[in-house]
Amino acid sequence: MDYSTVAEILKQSKNIIITSHSNPDGDAIGSSLALYNLFSKLGFNVNVCIPNKIPGYLQWMKNCKEILIYKKDSQKIKEIIKEAEIIFCLDYNDLHRLESMSEPIINSEATKILIDHHPKVENNIDYKFSTTETSSTAELIYDFIKGIGYENLIDKEIAECIYVGIITDTGSLSYLCNFQSTYLIIANLIGLGIDGKRIHQLVYDTFSENRLRLLGYSLSEKLKVLKEFSTAYIYLSRSDLKKFKYQVGDTEGLVNYALSIKGIRFAALFTEREKVVRISFRSKENFLVNEFAIKHFEGGGHDNAAGANSYISLEKTIEKFENLLIEYKNCLNNSK
Repeated sequence: MDYSTVAEILKQSKNIIITSHSNPDGDAIGSSLALYNLFSKLGFNVNVCIPNKIPGYLQWMKNCKEILIYKKDSQKIKEIIKEAEIIFCLDYNDLHRLESMSEPIINSEATKILIDHHPKVENNIDYKFSTTETSSTAELIYDFIKGIGYENLIDKEIAECIYVGIITDTGSLSYLCNFQSTYLIIANLIGLGIDGKRIHQLVYDTFSENRLRLLGYSLSEKLKVLKEFSTAYIYLSRSDLKKFKYQVGDTEGLVNYALSIKGIRFAALFTEREKVVRISFRSKENFLVNEFAIKHFEGGGHDNAAGANSYISLEKTIEKFENLLIEYKNCLNNSK
């Protein structure tokens, strides 16, 4: 990883943009704010620009209110992109994951620096700090800050952002985290004064009543278990979301409930939005959902956690999914 070259590029630059993917999660926002807070300390002209809304449970982090959202501030962001010298691409492996914001970013001549832990990174990037052998992009952000020589500037607020990224992308250290480095970094973050109990409460114990009722409804009414395929899925229509006054982030982690059923190795969540059905895939053991998502839904992600969009109806998307399971039946039932 060419930290020294990037450190020199930073010394010669002033205008920085930090971007992350559509429908941002804790790793996306935590990583972005950690880098934003560092560069603000260093006196850069820095902006975080993301395609759409931030989940409410993340909005307590320092300077979250400074994040620009393309759906609301597209013209302002386009002007900022024109002036950018460096664009950081955090927690995504393909510029098209920026959706409507992708075109001005792709066309920008700014130096593009990607920091990410997803496989199959695109080539249209100048510098890549990418490995799948890490818990989260936030962990890579810690390594990046250390690598460019500013570890001494990691304060409690930056540490909180990194910690949020790690715990949310690992399900509170329950998956994708079997690395010694992850725990050593967390130990360092604790040493900087973060309160793990408080952060856990802010992230996981501030659900709205509607979100909790949506969870109950999803499990009691919209969960389908296909034991013959070792598969379970949850499906939510636009009317379901409207009924429970859906807010961004309300379905975060919902797919994991389907995967937690004994004997289930493959799980999916289908959420109907305007003109698109968003799909989250999860799996256990050696059933690779990123390959499934890429092959059948033009999606992607990690081996055991991936996502995709479907541009046919919710009903036809589910029908397609169930028909595909026939092809994978032996693999799913023999997964080790």
